[in-house]
This record gives sequence, C-alpha cells and structure tokens, in this order.
Amino acid sequence: QVQLIESGGGSVQAGGSLRLSCAASGRTFSRFAMGWFRQVPGKEREFVCALNRSGGSTFYADSVKGRFTVSRDTAKNTVYLQMNRLKPEDTGIYYCAADEEPIVVPRADFEKRIWGQGTQVTVSS
Repeated sequence: QVQLIESGGGSVQAGGSLRLSCAASGRTFSRFAMGWFRQVPGKEREFVCALNRSGGSTFYADSVKGRFTVSRDTAKNTVYLQMNRLKPEDTGIYYCAADEEPIVVPRADFEKRIWGQGTQVTVSS
C-alpha cells in the first residue's frame, strides 16, 4: 500500500511562489497516477492538476494553467507541485492523491484513491 506525505505549504503574498512535495512510501509507486486537489472550508475539494502513470502527460484545471507545474521524480518516489504567481483564491489545503489507474480521475469523490494528510497554503493580498 502507498502512503503519501505532503510538505512545503506555508504563507506567501500574492504573486509569490511555493513548491509542494508529496513523498510516497512503498515499492508500487510506479503503478499510480498522481495528482493534487485542494479544498477551502465550506467548499468541495477540487481537482488542481495531475500526472498520468508514466509521468509523460500532465493535466491542469483552467484556474491554475500556466501558473502551476506538476512533476514527478520516480527515483525519489516524490511528486512536486510548483506554484507561481499565486493568487488569494489559491488559498486552501492541498492534498496529494494517488490513483492506481492510468490517469487520475479528476473527481474528489473517487473511492479507490489514496490521499495524503494535506498541507495548508495561504496567499495574502
């Protein structure tokens, strides 16, 4: 079973950058497509971005396209989310997700998913 540990969250002013990391344990990391979701209080968890299982394709929500970059280091069993030109509306808890599928299902309610514990990102104006 894969376990996910996120790190790298914090507080930043609008226009700034943060990089999140998601370290996965277990030797089956390569069987999973990886992604990031985020959630703010009172709202549903939403898809942010993802990599397919091979890491050769990326997918982004329109709201982050051109500002966020997702990448994967298979040797380190780690997925990264580089967030640039951050906006206050990017504030939320960011969750790493692992789907044992060719691609991440861009729905927060996908049952066959492994979640990380989440890391807080706060962007002030």
